[in-house]
Amino acid sequence: MPVRLSVPKESASGERRVALDPSAVSRFSKMGVSVQVEKGAGDAARFPDDTYGDARLLDAAELYGQTDIMVRVAPPTAEEIRSLPEGATLVSFFHAHRSPEMVAALKERRILSFAMELIPRISRAQSMDALSSQAAVAGYKAALMGADLSCRFFPMLTTAAGTIRPSKVIVIGAGVAGLQAIATARRLGAMVEAYDVRSATREQVESLGAKFLDLGVKAEGEGGYARELTEDEKKRQQEALAGFIAKADVLITTAAIPGRPSPKLIPATMVEGMKPGAVIVDLAAEGGGNCELTRPGETVEHGSVIVHGPLNIPSQVALHASEMYAKNLQNFLSPMLKDGEFAPDWDDEVIAKSCLTRDGGIIHGPTREAIEGDAS
Repeated sequence: MPVRLSVPKESASGERRVALDPSAVSRFSKMGVSVQVEKGAGDAARFPDDTYGDARLLDAAELYGQTDIMVRVAPPTAEEIRSLPEGATLVSFFHAHRSPEMVAALKERRILSFAMELIPRISRAQSMDALSSQAAVAGYKAALMGADLSCRFFPMLTTAAGTIRPSKVIVIGAGVAGLQAIATARRLGAMVEAYDVRSATREQVESLGAKFLDLGVKAEGEGGYARELTEDEKKRQQEALAGFIAKADVLITTAAIPGRPSPKLIPATMVEGMKPGAVIVDLAAEGGGNCELTRPGETVEHGSVIVHGPLNIPSQVALHASEMYAKNLQNFLSPMLKDGEFAPDWDDEVIAKSCLTRDGGIIHGPTREAIEGDAS
C-alpha cells in the first residue's frame, strides 16, 4: 500500500498558506505516493479543491485518521496531534520551545516529527531551506509596507512642480529577508543603505546597489547567523547607528536569532531622533522586535514616527509563499520516499538534524533541554 501523504487545512489564526500546492501534489503522485487533501485546505491561498486533480479530497476526521505522513505550515495544536495515528510522521514548522504541551502530545503519540526550521544551513540543503524561502517573501513585503506607510515617495520624481528627492531606506540585517528588502526598495527607486554585523555580507549588499554601513562591529556566528553581541559591542553599534538612522525615511530591521528573543537594536531615544514622518518596519516582531517600541502585530506612532510590527508576513503573499514552501517540502521528503515507501536514512545529516521527536523521545537537544530541563 502506498504511503498516504496528508495536507490539512491550517488552523492557526490568520494563516492563509497551505503546505502543498497542486503542482507539488502532482509531483508526489508521480513518485508513487497517495496524496490526500482536506477539503478547502488551499482556498485561502487561492488553490480551490478542483485544482488538486491528483489528490483525494477528505474531510478533517478522515484525513487525520488515515495519515502516514502529514505536512503542515504552522505548528499543530496538541489536539490535532492526538488525532493522528500513533507512530505517524509529521513535517511542519514547530518552534517547539514555545509549546511544551505540543511536544508532550508528540511524545505521547510516538510521532516522528521533522521541524522545517531545524534543517541545517548547508549547501546541500539550500533547496529545502523553508526559513530562507519564507524570509524572502517577508523581505519583499517589508519594502512595500515601508513605501505604503511612508508620507514620502520612494523614487526621485521630476515633475512640473519641481524635483522630489528619493527616499533614504536603511536595512539592518543582510540575511535573506534583508537582501530581498534591499532589492525591492532599490527597484522602487529609493536610496538604500544597509548594515550587518557579518562583514562578509558587504559584497552582497553592494551587488544590489546599496551602500554598506561599516560601523566597526563584527559578529560572525555559526550556521550563517550572527552571534549575540557583547554589551560593549551593542553600545558601540547603537552609537554608530544613531547618526545614520536619524537621516532615514524608512528603517527596516530584520535581526533575529532562532529560538531566542530578537535583539533590541533601536532604543526609544534613537526613534525620537528620527525625522518627522519616518517609518520603522520591524520584521523581527515575532521575537519581540528589534525596536524597543515595537508592539508585535500592531502599528503605533511614537511622536511623529510610525513603528510597524507585522506578524506572519509570508501569509500575506499566500499563493507564492505556499508554492515555495511546497517545493522545500518536496526536496526534503523526496530522498526519504523510495518506490512509494517511507525510509529515512538516519546517517543523512539533513534528516538527522531536522528530527524533533522520534519513538516517544525528544531528539533535538536544545528543545529537550528547554522543555525537560525546565521540568526537572
